[in-house]
Amino acid sequence: MRQNSRNEGIEGKEIVEFNRETIELAIRGRIRSIIEQVCEAELDEVLGAEPSQRVGEQRKGYRNGHRERTLTTSSGPTTFWLPRARLNTKEGGSEEWRSRTVGRYERRSQRVDEAIVGVYLSGANTRRIRGALAPLLREAPLSKDAVSRLVGRLKEDFEQWRQQDLKDEQIEYLFMDGWYPKVRIDKKRVRVPVLVTLGANRSGEKRIIDLRIAGEESSAAWGEVIADLVKRNIGIPKLAMIDGSAGLPCALQKQWKAIEIQRCTVHKLRNLLSKAPARMREELAEDYRRMIYADSAEEVGKQRARFEKKWRLKCAAVADSLAEAGDHLFTFTKFSRSQWRGLRTTNAIERINGEFRRRTKTQASMPNEDAIVLVIYGLIRSGQIRLNRIAGWQDMGKEAPASAAAA
Repeated sequence: MRQNSRNEGIEGKEIVEFNRETIELAIRGRIRSIIEQVCEAELDEVLGAEPSQRVGEQRKGYRNGHRERTLTTSSGPTTFWLPRARLNTKEGGSEEWRSRTVGRYERRSQRVDEAIVGVYLSGANTRRIRGALAPLLREAPLSKDAVSRLVGRLKEDFEQWRQQDLKDEQIEYLFMDGWYPKVRIDKKRVRVPVLVTLGANRSGEKRIIDLRIAGEESSAAWGEVIADLVKRNIGIPKLAMIDGSAGLPCALQKQWKAIEIQRCTVHKLRNLLSKAPARMREELAEDYRRMIYADSAEEVGKQRARFEKKWRLKCAAVADSLAEAGDHLFTFTKFSRSQWRGLRTTNAIERINGEFRRRTKTQASMPNEDAIVLVIYGLIRSGQIRLNRIAGWQDMGKEAPASAAAA
């Protein structure tokens, strides 16, 4: 008769003592069973047969016992039996089977490795990593060389990611912005620009397609970003949402003459508020939002004319700042009304900036420049940064009516 599974847990044995460690021990026992079941199922698929099953020529090899392995997962180190097998080759010989689930020489799961790299990139050394991740690592070994290999592997993956071909991505819109985290350089904390490029494809899905450190946020720096995107076969985007960088519009239109430029309306509001006296800022913000968030392109045009006339008389500096952005502040009106909310700002990139700050808020600065981009890339690769589809993605490719766009 089958044993009552409710009282099993510690590596197949009955739980005989209950204390504060019992849950952890029971979980690890179940994890061992799960790992072994997954590996056996993988081998069944590769061989084309279950143990002792007769399938004739469909069989692609034979089992060859088991070997003991230890893998550290998010529940701590677990020792289990990994099946062995010999696979038939085309030459008539055989070769050893290698599991894709538990790689050769692999001692930790991907999630554990990402946790180690994340703590390291936040400025911790190996000793501090062991302390911070003690509940996760338990007695599992962790050397300086292991950490160095993990970071080196992440750097290699990052460089490959930066060179991925974008032809099949079908990028329609670009979001481009720079932000300035603190980093330690020559024993001083300084702010360095990180240039972030996010693309939205024809299905409205957004993802980061370029990420780099620059000496300054200049036309030349953005020109290098755009040149790399062209080499990666990005195609011809229809629209670029940008902040107030003076050099970026020139760099974009030099490469793609027909591309539409949309200035971030949030960035421009901040600029306008900085030009006005404190007593006028609330009124200014209300007038600005009435203009930007009008219900139609015609109403946006009317509110723009009123804003310019009013603030030219009240505060010329505000009117001059608005004129500096020109029509680029209202490009969103050329597109479908359902997309306006997603096209007015570069808030999608601010979301990434916020995730980075949340994970590094306990630090005054990052230990080096590489750590900044690797932390962000690590968050992207692990799926911890998830971006929603662009608002109104169903209407991508549909421009606003000619009369509305002209207004």
